[in-house]
This record gives sequence, C-alpha cells and structure tokens, in this order.
Amino acid sequence: MAPRNIVFPTVSNSPAVLWLVALTCAPEILLTLGETGLLGFERLRGVFLMYGAFWDGLLRGWDPVYPGQPVTMFFTYAALHGGMLHLVGNMVAVLALGGIVVARIGARGFLLLYAVSVFTGAMGYALLSNADAPMVGASGAVFGLIGAWKFWEWQLRHHLGSPMRPLWRSLVGLAILNVVLWLLLSGMLAWEAHLGGFIGGVLFAAIATPTLRYRI
Repeated sequence: MAPRNIVFPTVSNSPAVLWLVALTCAPEILLTLGETGLLGFERLRGVFLMYGAFWDGLLRGWDPVYPGQPVTMFFTYAALHGGMLHLVGNMVAVLALGGIVVARIGARGFLLLYAVSVFTGAMGYALLSNADAPMVGASGAVFGLIGAWKFWEWQLRHHLGSPMRPLWRSLVGLAILNVVLWLLLSGMLAWEAHLGGFIGGVLFAAIATPTLRYRI
C-alpha cells in the first residue's frame, strides 16, 4: 500500500541556508539596536524603509529616491522586516524548509529558488495591491519555498500512488492561516506577496524538476 505520509530528506546546517539567514537577520538586529537609543541612530529604520522597502507608488508615478529604485525594490524589500517577531517567524521557516530544498536541488538551486520567489512575491504585490504603505519581509520567499515543497510532495504522491487528500488539506490550512493572520493584523498582511511567492515556487519546481530524476 502506498504511504499516506510523505517525509522528505533534509540537509542540516547547510552553509547556504545559514549564511542567507545571517545576512537577512543583520539589518533588523542593527535597526532594533538603533531604536534603543544606545547607538545614536534612532531614525535609521525610516531611512532603510525609504531606500529598501517595496513602494507600490513607485510603479504609479512616484519619484524614486535613487535611480533604479523601482527595479531594485523587487529584491531589497526581502532583506528588511517590521520587527524582530516578523524576522524570527520568517527565518525559522527558512531554516525549516531550506534543508529540504538543498537536499532536492542543492545549495545553488536553493539560492536561485529564494531569489525567484522574492521577485515573484513582489510581482504578486505589485499586481494585486495598491497600498501606499511600504512592504517588507521575506515571507514571499518563504512561500516560494513552501510552493516548491508542495509541488515535490504532489510529484512524489503521484509517483507512489499515495492519496492526495493530505496535500490538499495542507494547502487549505495554509490559506486559512493567511486569512487568520490578515484578520489578526487588521489587514496589514501582504498576502499578495505570499501568493506571488507561492506561485513562483511552484512554477520554479515544475520547470527545474519536472520529474523525480531532475535535481538541477
């Protein structure tokens, strides 16, 4: 009988994952320390947001702070977060999923998937949102990792003849989680980036690993 539960191999403490997490943590740690007043740059977060956040208005005629900002913001937003809790939640997810991705497509594949998901997360936000507030966070990339993982689960279940119901149930749970977080945060959740990242992750996995034998 085909297995109902699917367990994927993982690579523990992959340098690519650890370095990415460390580099992503650095800005928020610096900004959090700055806000204590001990370092003398309490307003640094505003500067980082001005230069690095995703501003939807820049796609609607706003003047950029520097040349190329409407392009670079599609990537720089993922290096900033709205606080330590926001950062920790995203980085725990990257650590949990990164090893699975590295085991499937290697360290370079992981980094490429992450970058693609960051971009498609921003694309989702650009297409579906018209908010004037800045958008930050690596959750688009996180949902890209989830998207690839779920594609591989579908792939393996199809190959083994395992039931698909647990997969669909997990996807429904993911959607419900987004709705709950959106309500708890009074609408201040970039679900558009989550959706864009997820779709990007699924498409990346489908193109890069169309069968179980493909590992790029």
